[in-house]
Amino acid sequence: MNVQAKPLSEITRHAIELLSKEMGIVDTVRFLNQFTTGYGDYTEEREGLFKDLTLDEILATIKKSRSQQNG
Repeated sequence: MNVQAKPLSEITRHAIELLSKEMGIVDTVRFLNQFTTGYGDYTEEREGLFKDLTLDEILATIKKSRSQQNG
């Protein structure tokens, strides 16, 4: 028996096609997202974003944003 390995790109395409048919595109994307890794340095980014803010200011901004989203 001579089994030739398919290219990984072909296997990936076929798997995504099957998942999409069975689960729908939204659930397929959600499933695949759990395997992707982030990038950058979140700790460094966070320190840069919030370095001049107090915790109370950050919380106030979050509360304001939530109240605007809820109408």
